[in-house]
Amino acid sequence: MIWLYRFLFLPLLLIAAPYYLWRMRRRGGYAEGFWHRFGEVPALPPKQAGVKRIWLQAVSVGEMLAITPLLEAFKRDGGVEVYLTTTTSTGYKLAKEKYAGLVAGIGYFPLDFWAFNARAWKKVQPDLCILMEGERWPEHVHQARARGVPVVSVNARMSDKSYRRSLRFRAFMRPLAEGMAQVLCSSKRDERRFESLGFSREKLQTTGNLKLDVSIPAMADAEKVSLRSELGLPDGLILLGSSTWPGEETALITALKSARDRGLNVSLLIVPRHAERREELRGLLEKTGLKFHFRSDGLAPHTVDVAVGDTTGELRKFTQLADVVFAGKSLAPHEGGQTPVEAAVLGKPVLHGPRMSNFHEIIRTLTEAGAVRKVETHSELIAVTVELLQDSAQRDRLAAAARAWHAANRGATERTLAAIRQQLNK
Repeated sequence: MIWLYRFLFLPLLLIAAPYYLWRMRRRGGYAEGFWHRFGEVPALPPKQAGVKRIWLQAVSVGEMLAITPLLEAFKRDGGVEVYLTTTTSTGYKLAKEKYAGLVAGIGYFPLDFWAFNARAWKKVQPDLCILMEGERWPEHVHQARARGVPVVSVNARMSDKSYRRSLRFRAFMRPLAEGMAQVLCSSKRDERRFESLGFSREKLQTTGNLKLDVSIPAMADAEKVSLRSELGLPDGLILLGSSTWPGEETALITALKSARDRGLNVSLLIVPRHAERREELRGLLEKTGLKFHFRSDGLAPHTVDVAVGDTTGELRKFTQLADVVFAGKSLAPHEGGQTPVEAAVLGKPVLHGPRMSNFHEIIRTLTEAGAVRKVETHSELIAVTVELLQDSAQRDRLAAAARAWHAANRGATERTLAAIRQQLNK
C-alpha cells in the first residue's frame, strides 16, 4: 500500500501545488525554513548518550499552545530532547517565540513524499515520534516503522469529515493502524472511531484533551486597561468574534449596531482566523460608517467602534477583555468550528453555531454543563448576542458554569505523559 501512496502522492502534489503556493504567498512568513519541507532539517546538536530524541509534530497555533505542558515536563525530566515541527507559518513563528529554550530545534514538517521524508529522518534520527491531533502521515509512519521507532498519536481526534473520508479510503488507514505504537484519544467517541477503522484495542487509550489542561495567566487590571487603549476600545462591554470567517463578521457588526440601538455601551473586537483577510475586512468596515482600527497598524490614535486583532498569538489576551464571545467558523456555510476552550477556561459566556464538528465532544460537555449557548443562524446570533449583552445575570451563570466545567475536565496532561514515558522506557 505504501508504494501506491508514493505513486499517487507526487502527481497529486503537483496538481495541488499552485493553490498551496498561492495560499502560502497570501499568508506570508514562509520564506524562512522553506527548504525544511523538502527534508532540509535545521542544524541539530549531535545525539548524546543517554538522551532520547523526540520528533514532535504540531500542525499550527492551537496544537502549539496545547503542547506547552508536555515540553515543560520533558525539560524537567531530563534525558529527553525534542525536535519540534509545524506546518503553518503562524505555528512556526509561535514556536520560535515560545519554545526556543525548551527544544533542541524547530522546523517545518517535510512533505510526506518518500525522498523528502526519508531525508529528514536520516538527519533527525529520533527515538520516538509524536503526532498531535489529526496528523496522520503514511510515509512518516512508514519511515518510523522501518527504523523501529514508535509513533504515538497524542490528543488524537477524528472529526466527522475526517471519519467519513477515512471510511471511504479504509485501505490507506491499515498501514497507519499497524504502524502506530499507540493512539492517545481525546475522547471515548474518538476512540470508538479509531477502533472501527481497524486500530487494535491494545493501542487505543482515552487520555482526554490536552487543551482542557491549558493554564492562561490572568492579565492584571492595569494590563487590560492598557490593551483596551492600544486597540482603541472605550469603556463599556466588549463583544468578541473569536477566529471568525467570512459572513460571521457581518452578523457581529449587525449585532453591535442592534445592541447600541437599545442603548447599550458596547464595542466589537474581531479576531479573524486568517489575518491575511485584513483588506477584505477593511473594505467591509469602510461601508458601515463605524470607526475602526487594525492591531497590525500599531497603537490606535483614538477610540473606535470596532477593533480588529489581525495579529498572531494574542487571542488569549483579547479574550480576557471580552464580555461575550462568539466561536467562529460555526455558522453556515462554514463547517468545523474554532475552539471555544480558551474562552471557557477564562470564564467567558460563549456562543457558537451548529457546525462545531471539530469540537463535537467539547461542545457536548460544555452544553451539558450549561456553559455555552447555541445559535442556529446569523439572525439568531444577532438576537442572542443582544440578549446576553443586556443580561449580566445570564452572563454570570454561563461564566460560572464554564469555570466549573474546566475544573472538572483537567488531567489529560499527566495521563498523556505517563503513556509517553512508558514508550520511552521500552
